[in-house]
Amino acid sequence: MADAHGKHHDYHLVNPSPWPIIGAAAALTLAVGAIEYFVSRKTAAPHLWYVVPGLIGVALTMVFWWRDVIREAQTGDHTPVVQLHLRYGMLLFIASEIMFFVAWFWGYFDAAFYPADIHPLMAHGIGPDGKDTLVATGQMTGLVQRNEFMGGTWPPVPNETFKHTFNPWGLPLVNTLILLTSGTTVTAAHHALIEGNRKGLIWGLFATVILGALFTCCQAWEYMHAGFSFGGHLYGSTFFMATGFHGAHVLIGTIFLLVCLIRAMYGHFTPKQHFGFEAAAWYWHFVDVVWLFLFSCIYVWGAGAPAGG
Repeated sequence: MADAHGKHHDYHLVNPSPWPIIGAAAALTLAVGAIEYFVSRKTAAPHLWYVVPGLIGVALTMVFWWRDVIREAQTGDHTPVVQLHLRYGMLLFIASEIMFFVAWFWGYFDAAFYPADIHPLMAHGIGPDGKDTLVATGQMTGLVQRNEFMGGTWPPVPNETFKHTFNPWGLPLVNTLILLTSGTTVTAAHHALIEGNRKGLIWGLFATVILGALFTCCQAWEYMHAGFSFGGHLYGSTFFMATGFHGAHVLIGTIFLLVCLIRAMYGHFTPKQHFGFEAAAWYWHFVDVVWLFLFSCIYVWGAGAPAGG
């Protein structure tokens, strides 16, 4: 009778957890706080504390929820079947991230291929069917006429808000080498783990975390010396949205690998059970590949001639 309620399958039925509802409430608080912050920037002095409660709630949810997942792995709940499904989930997550960056590349190339494109100003009016609809007014303004806004070329003609692009063969190339090197170190760490070489795993992860942090520092220095800003220019907005979100992913991936490094020091990973590390390595390689596209398309192809320093 004692075995009647035992587990006779390879699946993991998650215990009741408070983190989904807490995380949802924290995300809503963060969204409302962000809206209030942006509204305060328009009406008065911005109040950054609007976003602090939601940000703290989201961060705590991530820490404690993933702590519970790690405990599940350590207690044997992550059977081979569960690990397979976790891999499927990670692959789908990376696929969604790919589409996320496709949107930023789309915006960049739309502006780059059609720098002289003219968009009529749209306004509400009465359409042919007698219903209220959006109709072209025939008016052109600096906000809707790319030819006037950018000089009809890409990169835009230098002006008060746009001085020059980056020289791709300077710091961007250094950052590319840093990120590619980090891809080799995380692969070396994975091979060391498969071979049961815990020391090699730790040193490989340590080198990857250092290289990731170095990339972030170099990109911050690069941003501080940019010849354009985010606001007031189409080139700046498309550039910073694409490279900035990639930089955020590098920072997240570095934290991901740092947690794996700490877990490796505690001996959590084995050659046959190490999905946490595997997911971090997949994510890091994804970040590498995206950067190669960013470097090739935005820094090299989009630099213009000549490229500024």
